[in-house]
Amino acid sequence: MQKSLDSKLARIAADSSCGDFILADAKDADMAYGVSAPGRVGESLRDSNPRPPRRTRPLKAGERYRTTQEFRDQIREIVSQQLVDIMLMSVSTSDALAIHEGIFDHSPVTPAIRANDTTDIWLAGSKAAYGSQPSLPFRSAILKEAAGDFVVHRKSRVNLGLYSVTLNNDSALDRATLQGYRDFREEAHHIDFRHFLEVFTPNAPSNKVDDVPRFVNDSIARLLAGVGSRTRPLFLKMPYFGPAALEQLVAYDSSLVVGILGGSSGTTFDGFNMLCEAKKYGARAALFGRKINNAEHQLSFITHLRALADGNIEPVEAVRSYHSELAKLEIRPHRPLAEDLKRSQ
Repeated sequence: MQKSLDSKLARIAADSSCGDFILADAKDADMAYGVSAPGRVGESLRDSNPRPPRRTRPLKAGERYRTTQEFRDQIREIVSQQLVDIMLMSVSTSDALAIHEGIFDHSPVTPAIRANDTTDIWLAGSKAAYGSQPSLPFRSAILKEAAGDFVVHRKSRVNLGLYSVTLNNDSALDRATLQGYRDFREEAHHIDFRHFLEVFTPNAPSNKVDDVPRFVNDSIARLLAGVGSRTRPLFLKMPYFGPAALEQLVAYDSSLVVGILGGSSGTTFDGFNMLCEAKKYGARAALFGRKINNAEHQLSFITHLRALADGNIEPVEAVRSYHSELAKLEIRPHRPLAEDLKRSQ
């Protein structure tokens, strides 16, 4: 089946002003958080109504973490819904669902794996200190295994991965990070494995960075200047720094397909408004992880994200519509409507 991602990328390449927008669900949190990654759920509540997780807060009475099996059931449901363009997973989840079950074989949704796991996303445990130390390059994934090349009975191949870099304004550390990315691109090219590139903000800069958005934009431009078309990322994933920084990067090279990452959960309005504002100023993709995973009802939340991405609804109307849907499903919202309509970030 034709993948919606490929169709949209082709149309965007032909006309960057087209209205196509790529939506991805990031279900790769097990590469960062460990057992808490699937999210909390109250035993007395429906499983579709998780409590917003706080990594540093212990479980309350009546709460538990979802299991890996429950987490993967949610992925199956979202893939069946066919509203996201990409489902990003850990290699272990992709191996189970994409390679062995083949749930993407006849789906317009493209499976993708997290291709590397740098030390700044090692967030297991409430007091893990990795994230406060400068990022170091590391990759658990073996690309041929992730692609399914070792599985004789596989029906289709996984050929998309997310590679992330975190630069900290330190020549030795950043050289190692960029060397790791170069080595990955060379390996990926040999097996025809595509990727998109995530660029984080400095997590523990060795030298002060006065203007973080400009530092990230300049780093992206400089990095990609040395990359040819055959190993170039399909698109970018980066924090949304606001209209000015996004417009600066989009104007620099109109061939770049810039995507934003969702960040922390926030209110429903935060997520809906971020998507619409980023699209207005040039973004053509959004990858939401915690915002989807922590939603009261993930399928309904994604339905409204899709409507927003396609320009069929405005953020305030979408929040009201989402709450109306929760009421129909008899699911208690995390916040009253009036609070959920406010900006918290």
